[in-house]
Amino acid sequence: MNSWAVPDGRHKLVLGMVHLAPLPGTPFHQPHTFPEILDTAVASARALYDGGADGCLIQTVDRVYSVADESDPARTVAMGLIARAVVEATGGAFRVGVQMMRNATRASLAVAQVAGGDYVRAGALVGQTLTAHGMVRPDPLEVMSYRRSIDAESVGIVADIDSMHFTWHGGEKTTAEVARAAGTVGADAVSLSHPDPRTALRMIASVREAVPHLPIILAGHTNHDNAARLLAAADGAFVGTCLESEGWGGKVDTGLVRRYVDIVREAER
Repeated sequence: MNSWAVPDGRHKLVLGMVHLAPLPGTPFHQPHTFPEILDTAVASARALYDGGADGCLIQTVDRVYSVADESDPARTVAMGLIARAVVEATGGAFRVGVQMMRNATRASLAVAQVAGGDYVRAGALVGQTLTAHGMVRPDPLEVMSYRRSIDAESVGIVADIDSMHFTWHGGEKTTAEVARAAGTVGADAVSLSHPDPRTALRMIASVREAVPHLPIILAGHTNHDNAARLLAAADGAFVGTCLESEGWGGKVDTGLVRRYVDIVREAER
């Protein structure tokens, strides 16, 4: 069974974001702050765990990124230490994900595999996307070959197909077509988002029709007001700002997490 599938199709995955300050090996890292970054990440993940979330996604926020599938060694080591600390601070059923932006998918896989994580999020797995940092051109063959070479095939890959991080560049291709392509090369789930809930629901429906076996994770724009409606159609959501007490990048608030989870669970009944 696909590791992202839910047997009864009812339980929706609530995956909170753990946003990291710039890490060592990046231009905007503040010297001597790594212990604080690690402690903050663990506290955020623990707040998500205590609030009833199903897991988290540890995401780098380094301000400027390479568009290649690469990561500075210091940055990779730092992410590995953080991921391992989060795994140790949470329960075994809590899904820990890794995303090293912009699209360092192989480094993310390595960190997840060695640190005991469960999945990675790929900002781009198929096609290409134009970003503020340049054109991201993924190599799915390289990614899948590397995953096999380090025996990380149990580490899931969630591929963005239409989101704030990925928009298909060059020619017309529907969200459903991108989803099918991602599933074909080996994605275990896809992630999509749109700020307009009605548009997001149409996107979900089109992907569901094209590739019914592929789990769909919302990649943002959910909150306490729309979560029940959107997650009735999707299989889960990456949830950030609405769980942070001071807005994006702020402290994760256990009470806000519990409220969000309660809304989703109530809608599942």
